[in-house]
Amino acid sequence: MGQSIYDVSCDSLRSSIALIPQDTMLFHRCIAENIGYAKEGVTQSEIEEVAKKAHIHDFISSLPDGYQTLVGERGIKLSGGQRQRIAIARAILKDAPILILDEATSSLDSHTEKHIQESLNLLIDDKSKTVIAIAHRLSTLQHMDRIVVLENGKIIEDGSPQDLLKANGYYQKMWNTQAGGFLPESLEEKIY
Repeated sequence: MGQSIYDVSCDSLRSSIALIPQDTMLFHRCIAENIGYAKEGVTQSEIEEVAKKAHIHDFISSLPDGYQTLVGERGIKLSGGQRQRIAIARAILKDAPILILDEATSSLDSHTEKHIQESLNLLIDDKSKTVIAIAHRLSTLQHMDRIVVLENGKIIEDGSPQDLLKANGYYQKMWNTQAGGFLPESLEEKIY
């Protein structure tokens, strides 16, 4: 805080950001390497610790080769939810001050989303982090301190999730439309 963006190098900025995208990119390496990629000199016990926090450890342990299991090109041997949890473990391990969630749960079924949301809440609730979430599912935003609703590039609402639900405005209408957190495509572009 209080630092000019012009004084920040690209490398410094990148090292301060952890990203959990909608389509997680995994390398054709083993699970341990895909998680450990976030931190130089990481130990196996650190990898297992973050995997537990991301609710993926039990699945990994059930595999014949455990953490040494190759995931295939782009993680093809894993489900979407398993890839997302590996990305969450990677983000927890990186422990960056800025976390960007870009549609982190949009392609998942409700059961998997619930488990991933629990993992994401660990990151979101860490008050030492700035979390920027872009989400179709408004349930992802319920742990945020502040939500900004945009329409045609202009802010039309700004506040906590609770305040926006009470305001009887656009956010509240979107929430009611979702019936539990799913947003129709016609409304998706207006909330960030």
